[in-house]
Amino acid sequence: MSDDDPLNLARELAEGFRDPNAPRRPRRTRRGKDGSGARRRDDREDAVPLARAMGDLIAQQGWTDQMAAARVFGDWASIVGPDIAQHSVVEGYADHIVSVRTDSTAWRKELQLLAPRIVARLNDELGDGSVLRIEVRGPEAPSWKHGRRTVRGGRGPRDTYG
Repeated sequence: MSDDDPLNLARELAEGFRDPNAPRRPRRTRRGKDGSGARRRDDREDAVPLARAMGDLIAQQGWTDQMAAARVFGDWASIVGPDIAQHSVVEGYADHIVSVRTDSTAWRKELQLLAPRIVARLNDELGDGSVLRIEVRGPEAPSWKHGRRTVRGGRGPRDTYG
């Protein structure tokens, strides 16, 4: 068998997680075409906690920003508290800027005042420098620029009711 054999690789991985003090059964080896037995890897590294292995993988692949974004969306209520989370929604996270929409102008102003504290809290939770600032938007006002009763070149909403 070749060294790339998936079944052999699975066996090696399973053996790496077994208790070293447990009694071992004798291992059967299959003979390859050339008559040699399957190689056993004796130079194993110690087991690594899954969290550290996943952290290394995330850092190696460059997924740290995506993971921070997922945490901002998923953990918003636990980071800012239930009162603020009830009146605000995270709309986006790009270039270390969190975009938040509130359900009223009063909550928009409140979040603008609390923004430095929320940025500090987010950086504590996600890692230093993950969030640079928060853009807070309030509810959208209705647009008066379209519809049947629109006057072109007029003075804005005051001219729509004639």
